[in-house]
Amino acid sequence: MSLSTLGILLYSYKLSSIFAGGIFIFPLLSPVLALHLKFTQPQLTTIVLLGMMGQYPFSAPIGKIVDEYGPWACSLIASFLYSGSFAILAAEIAKTPDNITGPSESSFRILAGAFFVMGLATDASYVSSYYFSTLFAATRTFPQYLGAASGASMTLFGLSPLFLSLLASTFFTDPPTGLDVPRFLKFLALASGIVHLIGAFNMRLCKPQCITPSTPASAPTSDEERSIDEREPLLPNKPHRSESQIIPIGESRPVIELFKDSHFWLLALVALIILGSCEMIMSNIGTIILSLYSERTVSIGGSSSAAAATATQVRLISISNTLSRVVVGPLADLISPVTSRASGDSPSSPQRYRVSRVALLSFVPVLLVGTFLYLELAIRTPGDLWILSVNTGAAYGITFTIIPSIVSTIWGNRDFGRNFGIMTYAPFFGTPLFSYLYAFVSDHNNVGAGVCTGIACWSSTFWVITGTTLLSCVASTLLWRRWAGLV
Repeated sequence: MSLSTLGILLYSYKLSSIFAGGIFIFPLLSPVLALHLKFTQPQLTTIVLLGMMGQYPFSAPIGKIVDEYGPWACSLIASFLYSGSFAILAAEIAKTPDNITGPSESSFRILAGAFFVMGLATDASYVSSYYFSTLFAATRTFPQYLGAASGASMTLFGLSPLFLSLLASTFFTDPPTGLDVPRFLKFLALASGIVHLIGAFNMRLCKPQCITPSTPASAPTSDEERSIDEREPLLPNKPHRSESQIIPIGESRPVIELFKDSHFWLLALVALIILGSCEMIMSNIGTIILSLYSERTVSIGGSSSAAAATATQVRLISISNTLSRVVVGPLADLISPVTSRASGDSPSSPQRYRVSRVALLSFVPVLLVGTFLYLELAIRTPGDLWILSVNTGAAYGITFTIIPSIVSTIWGNRDFGRNFGIMTYAPFFGTPLFSYLYAFVSDHNNVGAGVCTGIACWSSTFWVITGTTLLSCVASTLLWRRWAGLV
């Protein structure tokens, strides 16, 4: 691949990624949906939940497609899905009159369907076109730096909510009335569609072979040496490179072998609890903020101040999410070098490390437990929520940075797209579990006709999540002991 082609491809990845976080700005929309469209908390949760869950149903098949064919088609699909879903949302919200007394069932169904489509668009844009292609290429080309590859590949996606919230606050927000949601959504429909359409064209320049390590220029000339499989590591005879630093791609193994491994299910449980609880918080931070305003403040126009507070928390989550990926990835490579492992085979040799990557993963539930306890005991105003936002973003970013390298090291690199795609089904189940717990607790404690106010709206939910997070800490500790010397 020429340098110019590589530059165009990287530009497409960056531009697509920065517009790929549409579902994560739902907290900016939720005050308007609650106060203008009169949606209840269960309805709000269902809408955002369909968007979050829409990312996951086709993760494994898309990962396999990108493994084999490349990302351009998925960017094209994302272009149409993003444009359509944002346009439908804008039209439905704009046509709803201000004087309605209760939620419209038809509006609820339309918005829920549009958010599910937006989730599918995110799946196609990020999980395939950006995440699987970039991370897959990096892990095959630079297998000794899996943490840095994971963190760098996901940086811009983590910044997407920050970028979009800044656009919303700068160009589409009027201080007296708050965010102009229909106009903002129309802009996203146009911008996201164009960006991903350009990305599809540019990504078409890169064939699947672009992400496969090629034969070095000084390749051997004998017939026997030419027969070496093209998937062997790049520059295998380079001096001073430890054999244990390279993760061979190996042979593909049937998925049933993955399902028979009890350790895979333990790791999936950890991902389910951590990512599910984090996505619940990220989706509902807007109504959590509203709950800390008084009922009178909300009813007489607190939507403007709530929108500003929500935008601040969305940015904190985005910044923390991004910084944690950038910092933890290289840190993991420094203190936890990976062990050579072909798909399904035993490691060729143990690798010396200071701290296991699973130990880094075990730090996440400890961080969350401390955060949730502080929330229960001390947080009583919207301004105090920054610690919840910062630690939630950090936990989310660390988990998504560490788990890919664990999956690649333990179960091999040949089927990384498929295996990690299956692992991403964990939040597909965890997010609705925690989100509906939050929704029904909030609805049960809502004594008025509007938005639930008071800490009772979420207190029981976070006590339950604290208990499940402790369970994930136990599971990650078991994996830490089992994989000692491997990862």
